[in-house]
This record gives sequence, structure tokens and C-alpha cells, in this order.
Amino acid sequence: MDSLKEKFAEKAGPVAAEVKKLIKEKGDVKLGEYTVAQVYQGMKGIVGLVTETSKLDPEEGIRFRGYSIPELREKLPKAPGGTEPLPEGIFYLMLLGELPTQEDVLSMGNMWARRAIVPKHVFDVLDKMPAATHPMTQFVMAIMAMQTESVFAAAYKKGISKKDYWDYTYEDSMNLIARLPRIAAYIYRRKYKNGEHIEPDPKLDWAANLAHMLGYESFDMKRLMRMYMTIHVDHEGGNVSAHTTHLVGSALSDPYLAFAAGMNGLAGPLHGLANQEVLSWILELREELGGGLPTEKQIEDYIKKTLADGKVVPGYGHAVLRKTDPRFAAQQDFYYRYIKPQGADDLCEIVQMVYKVAPPILESTGKIKNPWPNVDSHSGVLLTHYGMVEHEFYTVLFGVSRALGVLASLIWDRALGHPIERPGSITTEGIKKKIAAAEAATKA
Repeated sequence: MDSLKEKFAEKAGPVAAEVKKLIKEKGDVKLGEYTVAQVYQGMKGIVGLVTETSKLDPEEGIRFRGYSIPELREKLPKAPGGTEPLPEGIFYLMLLGELPTQEDVLSMGNMWARRAIVPKHVFDVLDKMPAATHPMTQFVMAIMAMQTESVFAAAYKKGISKKDYWDYTYEDSMNLIARLPRIAAYIYRRKYKNGEHIEPDPKLDWAANLAHMLGYESFDMKRLMRMYMTIHVDHEGGNVSAHTTHLVGSALSDPYLAFAAGMNGLAGPLHGLANQEVLSWILELREELGGGLPTEKQIEDYIKKTLADGKVVPGYGHAVLRKTDPRFAAQQDFYYRYIKPQGADDLCEIVQMVYKVAPPILESTGKIKNPWPNVDSHSGVLLTHYGMVEHEFYTVLFGVSRALGVLASLIWDRALGHPIERPGSITTEGIKKKIAAAEAATKA
């Protein structure tokens, strides 16, 4: 048993015992009430599942095991000579609930490098797909093809104790995380670079190796990839990709099947696909306004036109957040810290101008609860700045990062013995009857 696995086993046992005690002694305690609007409008705000890895506060933003993104950018170990945290560190934090040492992240990186060999048949499946296939479709297909390697599925078929489910889930999750950069890079090089593939470099950290296999060798792009992979990892449990992974996993589907399902959710335009839609909108804005750097007045008019056409301003708003997304702020800081001192980037400058102009306009409509930018409003322009202009691929990078959070959560799901998720449902007629009963009770 590797050291990380041993540490997890030491932590999981007491937590699982505590959860059992809570259910037994406090299982009848009510956590809240829900409204008709919540039932019809995506169950927003209804507390219905447990996620140990992160918590999203509407006013404060995301915290990973209690740490904010600025704190993690400061406290998490970095690559030699680097200034952004290594994603290995935030996975360690989410899994164990404690900050790792430099030695911890080095050990994890070495372990992922050893596990990173992708079976040949996975590449064969990709090669048989039309090259024009959307990168996210290819990504999901590759994950599904790799399910043949599931140690959880093999062990379950033979018969294993429930108390050991987490062990095999851990093994699958670690193998999957280790292999995803290779798969993502293969898809990218196949679709956009004439199939000229680049072999992994086991001496590089997980995120830097991804940049290398994609074909980006600059220090700056590797630095961006480390930050990108860190800030996109998790956003508590209710978002589509996290919830779907949890839901499918609750049926004891193995991590490959569960994660593939989550990635199908991430591919939706209201979730991970939004990052490419933001960049497309900015490019259309610039083209329509004649190129170059527009004025704030021109951007203001374009936003109003977008809204008048019945469209949304992509990259703005969030189901939970009611302030500027800290992940946006981290990327903004990245631009001002590393890029602008070397010369302003037009697309990044437009992002800053939209940030200044858009919120008051969106707020004035009276229809938008959160007029502030989310993570998607900035990520695409940073990738474009360093030469990755293939917008369709951005969501795959999001998916590689999101694996760290949802799979850490899945390991905890199995360690705590979470049952199959099966909420009740109701018909509209049933809703009407409940409303009538509630109104009658109030009058009485």
C-alpha cells in the first residue's frame, strides 16, 4: 500500500464512524425547507448531498478544505523555479484534508508518472473516430474505452466486502488521473496537429507534462497549465459534472463509468462548454467592431445588443455565486502579473473592459441575481495568448482538471459508504395539491 493510500485509510475510518453516529443519533434533524420554485428551477439551494472536498459560499466563493484560492496559490508546493501551485498538491489536500509538503507532491507526481501508461486499444478507438468529432466526445469515448482496466469492476465481479470498495475506487481513480493528460494530448495532436504525437516526459510534473505533450514547451505555458489545473478542480458537489459523477458512482458504477458520465455533463454549454463560448463572443465582438481594441462605449452597446437579441453574455452569472468568481480573479491576477508587464494583450484587455462595463448593465435588467464574471470569462483568452487557439478543446482541459475533485470525492463516497442516490419526485398535479394544502393551513 502506497503512503498516500495509508494516510487516507487512517483518516477515512474515524470519519466513517462519525458519519454512522450522526445518522444514528441525529438522523431526524431537519436541515431546511424547500420551495416550489426550487423544485422547478434545478433544486438550487436544496441541501441534498455531502461533499467533503470543497464548499462554495455565495459571497466568498470556493474554499478547498477551508482554504481560499489566494491562500492555496501561496501555500501549496510549487515546481522548482515556479510560482504557481502544483495540481498534485490540491488533490492531496482534497483527499486528506491537510496541506502537503514538497516531498508529498513529488511522491504523488512520481506515482502518477508510473501509472500513466494508456492501453493501446484506447488510442485505437480514438483513431477510428472521424477527426472532426468534438474533442469532448473523443475524451468521453477514450475514458469509456479505458474502463476495461477497472480494478473496481474486476474485484466487484469476484466479490469484495463493502468496507473495501474505497480501496479499489482509489486505485481506479489514481490510474485515471494519471492517464488523462496523455489522452487529452493525443486528442489534441490528432485533431489539430496532423496526428504528430509527442511522448510524455516522466521527469515533468503532471501539468507541465500535459503542456509538453500538447506541444507547448515554454515556461509560461507550463506555469499557466499548473494554475489552470489547480483552479478548475472542484466547485462543491452540486455542479453538473461533480453531481453526475457522484450519482452514477452511487450505483457502484466504477470510476471510469462515473467520470465519463460527469464529463458528458461538463460538455454542456451551461457548464464547461461555456469557456469556448466566451472566447467566440469576444472574437465576434471585436470583428463586428472593426478589430483592434474597442472603446468601453462600443462594448457597452454590444452587450446591450446581445441582451436585446435574447442572448446571454457568456461568462457572466453563476447558479450559486453572488460576487466575482475567485477563479476569475486568479486568472486576472495571472494576466497582470505575468503577461501585461511584457506587453498588453488585446483579448485580455477586452476581458477587463467587459468586466468594468457588463455588471451594471446586467444588474439594471432586474432579472439577473449575479451580474459578475465566472471562471469561464477569462480562461480562453489566456490559453489563446500562449498559442492555443482551438476553442473546442478548452473543455477537455477543464475535464482533466475537474477529475481531481470529482474522483477525490468519489473515493470519499465509497469510504463513507454512501448509498445509491434516489431522491423522490412529484408531479405538477401533486405540487398544486401541496400548494392548496399549505394555503388552507395558513388561512386556518
